[in-house]
Amino acid sequence: MEGFWQAYFVQSGAGWAVIGAMLAVMFGGWGSAKGIRIAAGQAAGVLSEKPELFGKLFALMVLPGTQGFYGLIVAILMAVQTGLGGEGFVIATLPPIKGIGLLAVGLCSGVVLWRSAIHQGEASAAAVSLTARRPEQFGRSLLMPALVETYAAVAVLASILFIGWIVGMHMTPEALEAARNAAEAATP
Repeated sequence: MEGFWQAYFVQSGAGWAVIGAMLAVMFGGWGSAKGIRIAAGQAAGVLSEKPELFGKLFALMVLPGTQGFYGLIVAILMAVQTGLGGEGFVIATLPPIKGIGLLAVGLCSGVVLWRSAIHQGEASAAAVSLTARRPEQFGRSLLMPALVETYAAVAVLASILFIGWIVGMHMTPEALEAARNAAEAATP
């Protein structure tokens, strides 16, 4: 076990990056499942009395599902950018500090995706209620959960930028040592 820890978490950042990728997938999927459950619960009641609204309500029910896909996109991008799972991947090519940075990106984006999916499910449930009472207002009701989606999209875009920045940053051992020395000198 010590060899595993050394190889993936101390000498390399690969383990940290994998955990970050999985957190993005986990939180995004968890939130999407809960958001869809919230919206579908509301839609089920309406559909029992107005089955002709299924097409409109289906669109509202599935909207919170996008965050699960966004989490998967973040994870895939981390894997592609770091070479995780690639044929010629050498574990030592990803420094631990970059792996920890990717862990932070995965965690932060995952939490935003998780919460936004749940809130989008609640907004979708409200939109289902509006559509049930006034079917001609479906277009307007669709805007309510779509506004919440904006913040999930912001989280994915920020993740893409930060993944590129973290993986693309090159710091030689000498530069890293100089940064440490400067930080120590600045500490009172």
